[in-house]
Amino acid sequence: MTVFRGTICAVVGAFLISGCQLGGNPPTTSGFEPKVDLRQKDIIEDRKEEIIRQLAHCESGGWGPSDQKIHGGRGAYLGRLQFTVQTVIGYQLKKDGTQLSRQEATDLAHDYDRAGALAKYMIFDLEEPHHWPLCARKIGLRSQMAAIKELSNQAMAAW
Repeated sequence: MTVFRGTICAVVGAFLISGCQLGGNPPTTSGFEPKVDLRQKDIIEDRKEEIIRQLAHCESGGWGPSDQKIHGGRGAYLGRLQFTVQTVIGYQLKKDGTQLSRQEATDLAHDYDRAGALAKYMIFDLEEPHHWPLCARKIGLRSQMAAIKELSNQAMAAW
């Protein structure tokens, strides 16, 4: 009987040490819970997309895919978001390690969705809106970035 009682005590002790409670709710594991409410995440992503649309409209007079190639600054700037080839090459390498050729960078700059994803990375992840100095001021990019950051912080604090 003493061996049986010792085994039970060892098992119960292991549960208590590990944080388990008999009959209670299982412990939560932060690695499996979303850090942000999914509805909030959708709202934040929608706002980021809207900012990219505003920026593209300011830079090139429109947003979304274009049937023809868009060039600005005597050909130095490409696409709706008016990237230089070197900017695309450098930031794509920084973003995911992809080394682009000049032609691949040109193609990316003219692809609205891919260029928009790169611009979101530069603006919201790296906090570098200075690549669009005039339009950043016109659309209040820094204040919009701050509002999104605050919204993200509030959403994370709610969890």
